[in-house]
Amino acid sequence: MLDHVSIGVRDTDASKRFYDAALKPLGYTCLSQSPGSLGYGAEAVSLWVNEAQRPVSADGESGLHFCFAAPTRSSVDAFHAGALRAGGSDNGAPGLRPSYGEDYYAAFVIDPDGYRLEAYCGAAG
Repeated sequence: MLDHVSIGVRDTDASKRFYDAALKPLGYTCLSQSPGSLGYGAEAVSLWVNEAQRPVSADGESGLHFCFAAPTRSSVDAFHAGALRAGGSDNGAPGLRPSYGEDYYAAFVIDPDGYRLEAYCGAAG
């Protein structure tokens, strides 16, 4: 349904460190980079990270989050660890979420600008 999503951030240098570390284990890399703009994806850009004068304010009660497809449960673990090492904060350790589904394995983090992110793998363990 969606071709891409764009988010505004305060500092693309900090965001690049974070998103490189968090998304690499999932198979996503920075495919496009210009001053103030980063584009992430596997084969084509699906996530644009752009410097903005007024990024959306972080709001943990808004319900907004972005979920990235993960190929394996170990890549979910690596997403979480990489995000925390690169300045993110924990919002749910890697593990099964049986209330979401029998094989729903996910981890949740918050990026340096307050965006809530999830990595999810639905493969049986």
